[in-house]
Amino acid sequence: MGSAPRIALDAMGGDAGPAVMLAGAARAHERRGDLSFLLFGDEATLKGELAKHPALATASEIVHCEDVIGASDKPSQAIRRAKTTSMGRAIAAVKAQDAHAALSAGNTGALMAMSKLALRTMPGIDRPALAALLPTLGDNDLVMLDLGANTECDARNLVEFAVMGSAFARVVLELDRPRVRLLNIGTEELKGTGELKEAAATLRASTHLHLSFEGFTEGDKIARGDVDVVVSDGFSGNIALKTAEGTARFVTDLLKRAFTSSVRSKIGFLISRPATELLRHHLDPNNHNGAVFLGLNGLVVKSHGNANEAGVANAIRVAARLVREDLTRKIAEDLELVSAKKAAAAAAAAAAQ
Repeated sequence: MGSAPRIALDAMGGDAGPAVMLAGAARAHERRGDLSFLLFGDEATLKGELAKHPALATASEIVHCEDVIGASDKPSQAIRRAKTTSMGRAIAAVKAQDAHAALSAGNTGALMAMSKLALRTMPGIDRPALAALLPTLGDNDLVMLDLGANTECDARNLVEFAVMGSAFARVVLELDRPRVRLLNIGTEELKGTGELKEAAATLRASTHLHLSFEGFTEGDKIARGDVDVVVSDGFSGNIALKTAEGTARFVTDLLKRAFTSSVRSKIGFLISRPATELLRHHLDPNNHNGAVFLGLNGLVVKSHGNANEAGVANAIRVAARLVREDLTRKIAEDLELVSAKKAAAAAAAAAAQ
């Protein structure tokens, strides 16, 4: 493979299927002409859609797949069909180094299971984590993980998530030392589970890492803009994410209802339209699309199942940027720092005995 990003696209995934997936790929290719694609799915269907995007066609290769992972398929079922499905073969292309990254808008559980089985976790990583960008009131978005890959986590997992999330933030947010906080029920040091307190103590002492640990944060403070990476177990993180997405939809729907309730409110909408459009843009999940499975020996990006073509293009942009910035190498280097610190501490303890 060359240095230009080549993306293995599960073209059959997502609510709208190949039409939106290929339209998104075409938009991403229009922005960056060095992108190329392996398109996995039904050949006849993909040829028909690809004919609508001549420029994309010149940068794409179709790989016929006779099977598709459904939204209701269990991970165990998906694993058994990895060799025949568009999702499974896209991941396999990354393992075989035929592509730099895989992207799918399909079944999250199946994607996680097949990715972990095919690519395995990096040395020094116990469990991979799902990370994504969320909007804030600050100057930049924030990285949050884990968002559902691991419902139960110990202190070691949380520390690993902090290291991986910080490496991700350094790439996508262009920060030298991302500010990191652990999601907790309070900001006081005495609050939280034993795992959270232990992880906090480890991170507080890890001044050698490329991050700035700033303690705990609560769910209502996530979007304030005073943190760059929020770390959580997958159970709490997924609930926080879904709550934030639901609140965003509630606010936009409430505004829409308020502005259409009377003639006066419609006039008010016209006056305030620039502000409401800015709010809509800021809260639109398509503008923050592209979650990443961190900690694997290869890049796998998850798009929202209901993403539009702009959302798919954004997810592809995230994947391409992670390839260009060599995220996997950055995580490996940070993990080596953690290992070296542990080895030095163990040697000092042995010498003191």
